[in-house]
Amino acid sequence: MINADQHLKPADLQPALNRFFALAAGKIRALDARWNPQDGTPVFTVDGRYTSRGWTEWTQGFQFGNAIYQFDATGDQQFLQIGRRATVEVMASHVSHMGVHDHGFNNVSTYGNLLRLMSEGRIAEDRWEREFYRLALKISGAVQAARWTPTADGLGFIHSFNGPHSLFSDTVRSLRMLALGHRFGHVLMGEQDQKVSLLLRFLQHAEATARYNVYFGRGRDSYDVRGRVVHESIFNVHNGVYRCPSTQQGYSPFSTWTRGLAWVLCGYAEELEFLATVDQREIAAAGLADLPTKDAVIERFIQTATAAADFFIENTPTDGVPYWDTGAPGLARMPGYLDRPADPFNDYEPVDSSAAAICAQGYLRLGRHLSAHGDRAAGSRYVQTGLSIARTLLAEPYLSVDASHEGMLLHSIYHQPNGWDHVPRGRRIASGESCMWGDYHLMELAVYLQRLAAQGPYLTFFGV
Repeated sequence: MINADQHLKPADLQPALNRFFALAAGKIRALDARWNPQDGTPVFTVDGRYTSRGWTEWTQGFQFGNAIYQFDATGDQQFLQIGRRATVEVMASHVSHMGVHDHGFNNVSTYGNLLRLMSEGRIAEDRWEREFYRLALKISGAVQAARWTPTADGLGFIHSFNGPHSLFSDTVRSLRMLALGHRFGHVLMGEQDQKVSLLLRFLQHAEATARYNVYFGRGRDSYDVRGRVVHESIFNVHNGVYRCPSTQQGYSPFSTWTRGLAWVLCGYAEELEFLATVDQREIAAAGLADLPTKDAVIERFIQTATAAADFFIENTPTDGVPYWDTGAPGLARMPGYLDRPADPFNDYEPVDSSAAAICAQGYLRLGRHLSAHGDRAAGSRYVQTGLSIARTLLAEPYLSVDASHEGMLLHSIYHQPNGWDHVPRGRRIASGESCMWGDYHLMELAVYLQRLAAQGPYLTFFGV
């Protein structure tokens, strides 16, 4: 169980943040100089060097987003130039990518971050540059919303790259792409010029994920524990009927792949910030019978996020870094593993620091929302949990301090069932490596915390 420090404040982490940004600068420059985008997308490191893994193109925006965030944190113009150049030269194919559920990763991390910086006055205002970013985000939101499977209960979902039968928990994090498209007044144009509301599809997908991928302890099946998250739900595409839980990267459909839970926690928490900008009339006009009012939508998002948040606290070691799956079989050989800090060097099961980085941001955003809306006890609990996880990740053995290692956050895992992750010589499990989404979410977490510590502008994509 996570042992959160109840006295930790964002300002206490400033020395660790300074060290992190100093280390990150060299790593970003080195990867930019070495990596040829024609070779694919950097995904994870092997012996400290980023390599590609042809499964789906979902991490390139993280690479360039890291450079943009480094500029955000330090004001160093060379990183803004890296991020701007790469966004223009490389990211267009991701805007129009019909085959993935990952638009909220790639395109918000690049076009979204640059638009946010312009809106904050951090980069010079330019009307046509602004419209370039807005157009990319509008089109990306519509393309993402077009990847749609209707369900028998009147909902629907953005289906994963597995096909129209597959609802991934990951994709709730991509809903921010639909949110931005809607905020900019865009719709998806369908057959016979049908106008499809991006907000409606946002709401439908969010409710489908909560209903089928998140458990609430209500006896749904024999393994219905409140807050447990399944990676994937399977539907009959002929009639839209739900069939069963499944998983691609977890151990089983009846355990929790911890990064899948992380996407749920962070996704719903951040999208609560979007809902704060939505008028009740917009919700009513969207016409989702299951969630007819803004209050009902917010209540459902909080219910889902807090269930996942509480499960993670109870099923994670004391320092806030989880093992890759709560049902991983080797954990049975590690008695008391929840009562001590995680051990990335054990002989049985890998930890996943990237899940911790994603969750930490989710806890901070969720806690802030709850505190601002009257639930200060829960809000404080979640904020302190997020800060405590961040402190763990910003220090060794998770912080990558070796200048020759291209990663920022060590001891992440990509696909344990497929055996893709690098196992160092002399060890029995994967450890010591980084992944692009882990680096990016640690970077985003660090910028978020630096702004809190300095009482600067709040880091959000929904104020643009």
